[in-house]
Amino acid sequence: MNKSLVSNFVAVVVVTVGYLMSGPYQEYVLNTGLFALSGGITNWLAIHMLFERVPGLYGSGVVQLRFEDFKEGIRNLIMEQFFNRGDLEAFFHGAGQSSERLGEQIQGTIDSLDLEKAFDSLMDVIMGSSFAGMLGMLGGRDALNPLKSPFVERMREYFSEQFTNDEFQSRVEGAMKNALDEESIRKTVSELIEQRLNQMTPKMVKDIVQEMIHKHLGWLVVWGCAFGGLIGLVVTIVNNWSV
Repeated sequence: MNKSLVSNFVAVVVVTVGYLMSGPYQEYVLNTGLFALSGGITNWLAIHMLFERVPGLYGSGVVQLRFEDFKEGIRNLIMEQFFNRGDLEAFFHGAGQSSERLGEQIQGTIDSLDLEKAFDSLMDVIMGSSFAGMLGMLGGRDALNPLKSPFVERMREYFSEQFTNDEFQSRVEGAMKNALDEESIRKTVSELIEQRLNQMTPKMVKDIVQEMIHKHLGWLVVWGCAFGGLIGLVVTIVNNWSV
């Protein structure tokens, strides 16, 4: 269930009821609905603007605009951790092993990647952009922390798909057989990894986290509607009380 859509729909229903009804409570219902709808739409738009460019709205589509910065962080993470000294030695001495054993070694290396750094890299890109101010109204960096665990899990799945398939393993195996030393392996395999990373696009990153955004950040829209509606009700009560 799309929490964002449902909460905004409820707010629209409240606005409609408030507009059509008559009597002393009409103003209370209408203002509650209007404030709820404005809060929900504002938060939904903020989430939407993380990945989509909205014409006329400065700072929208920050992941697309700053995607190369994010990809550079991913690249550095993999180059630093994917082939450290121990991994290189294991790969070098495994040059004559079967493809199945090679796949296990690659999968083991992927499982040991500290992908929380990849999430931090994405957060640095977002918080270092012009979008940070708007996100600050929703709780800033802390508002995105619920995405960390599912992001790490989904990115690990993505890297497994990219680096443990038969094609990639075959190319690594061929590179190891032709390599003279560990440095040659590092250079050759790094080039293969680089080719894979160059295939990563902003849309792919968006697709990876799209479901997580609806599941976890959808609550921001729900609470935006709830608090917006509460504020609208309180403001109306105070205004009428002071009259």
